[in-house]
Amino acid sequence: MPSRRTKTRTINVSNLARVEGEGALHIRLRGGEISELKLEIFEPPRFFEAFLRGRDSREAPDLNARICGICPVAYQMSTVHAFERLYGITIDPAVRALRRLYYCGEWIESHALHIHMLSAPDFMGCDSVITLAEKDRAAVERGLRIKQLGNAIVAKLGGRSVHPVGACIGGFTRVPRREELAELREALMRERDDALECVRWVARFDLPAVERDIEFVSLRHPDEYPMNEGRIVSSRGIDAAQDEFDAWFEESQVPYSNALHSKIKARGAYFVGPLARINLNFDRLGTEVQSAARQTQIAWPSSNPYTSIVARALEVLYAIEEALRIIDTYEPPSAPAAKFELRAGTGCAITEAPRGALYHAYETDERGVIRSARIVPPTSQNQARIEADLRELIPQLIERSHVEATRACEMAIRNYDPCISCSTHFLRLEIER
Repeated sequence: MPSRRTKTRTINVSNLARVEGEGALHIRLRGGEISELKLEIFEPPRFFEAFLRGRDSREAPDLNARICGICPVAYQMSTVHAFERLYGITIDPAVRALRRLYYCGEWIESHALHIHMLSAPDFMGCDSVITLAEKDRAAVERGLRIKQLGNAIVAKLGGRSVHPVGACIGGFTRVPRREELAELREALMRERDDALECVRWVARFDLPAVERDIEFVSLRHPDEYPMNEGRIVSSRGIDAAQDEFDAWFEESQVPYSNALHSKIKARGAYFVGPLARINLNFDRLGTEVQSAARQTQIAWPSSNPYTSIVARALEVLYAIEEALRIIDTYEPPSAPAAKFELRAGTGCAITEAPRGALYHAYETDERGVIRSARIVPPTSQNQARIEADLRELIPQLIERSHVEATRACEMAIRNYDPCISCSTHFLRLEIER
């Protein structure tokens, strides 16, 4: 039998299931050591930043909602916040609350999808949600109910649940009456129990016990759990305004990916998403969600990427609690949207997409026509961190079978819930041993 040092082997997997988009992982091992590791995102570029140039800024929210069918609200919110800063618009507090409710809907539907359809099969020893349903039908049905609730909230405010059209610069195209939002309350109360059971369910998973040296990054707000507003903070001392993003972070092109890599200057890879938000904002979760988090027996903050699935479940519970609070205190604004004057200028904003911080920056001319656009999605920000995780994982897989090694790599990647279509402005696995 060949020695470990001389043994060579190639593993090819044509597609990575249970992530959004298309990509590949190429690993070359020599003498038991990694000589090459590439997270290859080959999905064609979408060119949104290019075709936004020359368009009226008021078209941008609807255009950017098409970037992703799973997290269109995030793309709309980062867009409108950036232009509202550019145009100096003050938002009605009631509109601000509605936007937070809008975001709650997206977090609920996106997280429910990832937890039950994409990630849980890994921990339950299943190849897909179909086999998971055979093993635990009640869990899959619960996930579908929770996702349906999130879709209903997005549709109520956005006009439809996929690629919604309700958000605009200054507010919404229309705002709901109190009785319209009250219609959601019964479903929210019912799904609160489902969300709590989901937290308990994922906390019982046999999560790999690993610790990683990670810098977590998210927004932090002085009074609330971050969604639409806040300063950029990190677990290693970053505390910056949103317009200082470029002072701390830089993007670079790698030859094997159609998505840029974003890193902290002079420091390297970082982690955005639910686990980062929980770690940096645990004190903003509220007593009910904090209690549920403590009952998971996970020590928060956690540096184990596999606890991301629990963080997502906790955010579902938080979003339901927050949605109930907003509905119960809602008073319609005097107007659905603030008036504003178009002008030349620059504006940027970060909001917290389900997968993490989403940065947008724009420049307009005096007619409000977009001269430049820049979008830094969460998956681009997590790419280098995913590769770092894989570098620590791969040495443990050298003697494993093709199937076991592939599953382990896919599972590690799915911790980040990558959205590859967003990042190309996953997995064919190839390991050469």
